[in-house]
Amino acid sequence: MDLTPALILTNPIRLRRRGVEEYATSFEAMRVFTDARTADTPDELWLVEHPPVYTLGLAGDPAHLLNPNTTIPIVKVDRGGQITYHGPGQVVAYLLLDLRRRKLMVREFVHKIEQAVLETLAAYNLPAERVAGAPGIYLAQGPHAGAKIAALGLKIRKGCSYHGVSLNVRMDLLPFLQINPCGYVGLHTIDLAGAGVDVSWQHAALALAQQLSRQFAAELID
Repeated sequence: MDLTPALILTNPIRLRRRGVEEYATSFEAMRVFTDARTADTPDELWLVEHPPVYTLGLAGDPAHLLNPNTTIPIVKVDRGGQITYHGPGQVVAYLLLDLRRRKLMVREFVHKIEQAVLETLAAYNLPAERVAGAPGIYLAQGPHAGAKIAALGLKIRKGCSYHGVSLNVRMDLLPFLQINPCGYVGLHTIDLAGAGVDVSWQHAALALAQQLSRQFAAELID
């Protein structure tokens, strides 16, 4: 008899596959969704791939953009954190959750998101870790140990979250060299391909979505 405790699923999360979408479109859609939601609005998880864009958080210092003549657009946003890059080959998972309904404090929420990334990477036999004081996920072993592979940025409004987490799958990483990623000078970034994992964007996106839903004990409704 299997005595492993069953995972009790509550408050389902609706999965939205939005495909390739301009960052500004996703940003506006998240704000509209959050402003319009009620206590009964189902939570949603959006999977998106953006064309090249830099985003600068609320406390972001423009000095962390090392090449002010870049042709990549820069968008100021209302999440926490500094500057980061989104582009083709990166999975972006936006979490539009009612934290009060799920009885989640922000620190626990962040921990669960990071754990979902760790579990996703573990499934690809890629050891990774948290770094104290530096939200996100970093490779733990090998020639790229210490390199950042996933970034995290959130906004909480009236107890509900938007923005989310990005996972580098197979990218042109050169744009990261034009910034201090997340405000850290000299921080090395890596993607799954560079770490030796050959996986499609679609496979990695779904794997991450499934791990996120598991962390929140929620059924993922596609």
